[in-house]
Amino acid sequence: MFDFYHAEFVKIISSVVQENDKPRMRVPKAGAYAEAGVGKARAEWSVFEAEANGPNASAGAGANPLGASAFARAELASASAAAGPVKVKVGLAADTGTFIKVNTGVDIGLTGVEAKVLGTGFSFGRKMGVSVLGTGIEFNLW
Repeated sequence: MFDFYHAEFVKIISSVVQENDKPRMRVPKAGAYAEAGVGKARAEWSVFEAEANGPNASAGAGANPLGASAFARAELASASAAAGPVKVKVGLAADTGTFIKVNTGVDIGLTGVEAKVLGTGFSFGRKMGVSVLGTGIEFNLW
């Protein structure tokens, strides 16, 4: 699959309490996301991905019975590549957000925490990673 946006792009997504009878989709949730920018290219093949972005900004928030998240992001430019569970990103960005999630098993506990301020932060749990001013590396453990 290959997507390319030649000029400006705008994307707005909102969802209100959804229930689906598919695995991992049975939890009701609500949220909103908006993104706008200039220039974006993305390519995917099997477990490989590559993406390049021009100037853009995005914001979003979401909640479900298992967790909540909120973020805001402004980016001058970036390029990223992923191979399976490993992702590397290089860019100049300022993003701020938090994410806390608990698991759905019998034992209730934290399965992931992520925090970023001005593009610098960490992820710990299912996704492990670190970023500094929009450049970082992450690993998806499961």
